[in-house]
Amino acid sequence: MSDNVIIRAQNVQKTYNTGKVIVQALRGVDLEVKQGEMVTIMGPSGCGKTTLLNTLSGLDAIDEGVIEIGGRNLAKMGDKERTAYRAANMGFVFQFYNLLPVLTAVENVEMPLLLDYTRRIKAKEARRLAHEALAAVGLKQQADQRPTELSGGQQQRVTIARALVNKPAIVWADEPTGDLDSKTSQEIMDLMRRLNQENGQTFVIVTHSLEIGEQCDRIVWMKDGMVVSEPQQQHTAVPASGHSNGSNGYTNGHSSLQDESTILVPDLQAISHN
Repeated sequence: MSDNVIIRAQNVQKTYNTGKVIVQALRGVDLEVKQGEMVTIMGPSGCGKTTLLNTLSGLDAIDEGVIEIGGRNLAKMGDKERTAYRAANMGFVFQFYNLLPVLTAVENVEMPLLLDYTRRIKAKEARRLAHEALAAVGLKQQADQRPTELSGGQQQRVTIARALVNKPAIVWADEPTGDLDSKTSQEIMDLMRRLNQENGQTFVIVTHSLEIGEQCDRIVWMKDGMVVSEPQQQHTAVPASGHSNGSNGYTNGHSSLQDESTILVPDLQAISHN
């Protein structure tokens, strides 16, 4: 694993205003992830795991602080530049797949390449790369099948192939095994770990599963949006003011009122259509 830090967050703060209540979703988060590291973000439902994932990946803007990916400050990019940077350097895996049902597996996988206006990849090359990505996840024979013709595990493999087709430096995964049985979950985890080791890609995974978390290089524990050094079992109220724990790279934050499992979905569409 490289010693280079590829993800750096400093004093990241995020507030949501629902119209009725203001929620401080992140309260001065400091975090570093090294290139090639496989990290899980864990904690109770509603603790801010997906909010953190969204802000780190640039899908959600922050109010204060700095987030650098590969040394570049995402907040200083314009919308189009940030979208193009995500398309070229990041992949996303979701719990509910987000595959287009009218497209075949290979068509779903090649879509990010065809929509990448900066690289202008030709259709023939995009199709070749999509077939390679499907072969890498063990679905060479299922390339022409539609999502409804695939099992849940196979659909998630298509999602992973789509996330990896542009050979991103970072893969963000939000509950990638949450909708799968235990056997299939382990198969998906084995696949992600293999790809992580073979390609040297950085994986940041949000999960509720300790079994999944313990297979990664490091667990970042969160409680009520606060990153803590030990797992927390109880969901307690967040004090009016927070503090940042500078030791061991752990920090504080608060969760969004939004359902964490759905925040990423509209942003995938934004990536696709920009």
